[in-house]
Amino acid sequence: MALILIADDEARIRRLVSDFLKRDGHTILEAGDGAEALALIEQHRSELNLAILDVMMPKMDGFAVLRAVRDTDGAHPLPVMMLTARAEDTDELLGLTAGADDYVTKPFSPMVLAARVRALLKRAGAPAQAAAVFGDLTIDERSRSVTVAGEPVELTPKEYELLVYFKNNRRVALSREAILNAVWGYDYFGDLRTVDTHIKKLRAKLGACGGLIGTVRGYGYRFDADLTR
Repeated sequence: MALILIADDEARIRRLVSDFLKRDGHTILEAGDGAEALALIEQHRSELNLAILDVMMPKMDGFAVLRAVRDTDGAHPLPVMMLTARAEDTDELLGLTAGADDYVTKPFSPMVLAARVRALLKRAGAPAQAAAVFGDLTIDERSRSVTVAGEPVELTPKEYELLVYFKNNRRVALSREAILNAVWGYDYFGDLRTVDTHIKKLRAKLGACGGLIGTVRGYGYRFDADLTR
């Protein structure tokens, strides 16, 4: 898959994003400040597929790194996604004007971020991930579609993110806290019953395939399925 740089001065955010992108098969480089990010970009420029840059970083901020990257772009510009805790329209406009390909405001759902990374890589020409088939259940992230026995299943965005999270962690017991942090975001403080409610609805929509989402008593849930194609 792709080689991706994640540059953020918060280690927990780098770890969160890295964990999700690795599940899609990507290789990750990490930088804790802007100067380190630029050095890694220069070192791996010929093989790097995407840079994810936090705006507020020490030594060099994300905008400065972006400008340096764009000043040295060749025939194939490096795709760049900006991360920021600042939601002002002027910041987003500045990033996009400077040449950013996408702009994500914190707090964010890592599932949504991973989906936007896939979309950005697809636009840049990186290979798309094939559909995952579990018997009658098919999850196609390229078209963001789900079918059961060939029939389309209409899911809400959160139900879809839940299903993809289970797909990427099949046969793993997942706590409600882990699911909440992964799908709703690292700083979401909602009730854990939110997870139970969404999984109940997801199971109902999946019909006969809803049983693939098993309950781990007193802990959480597990996606008991193996790829068949």
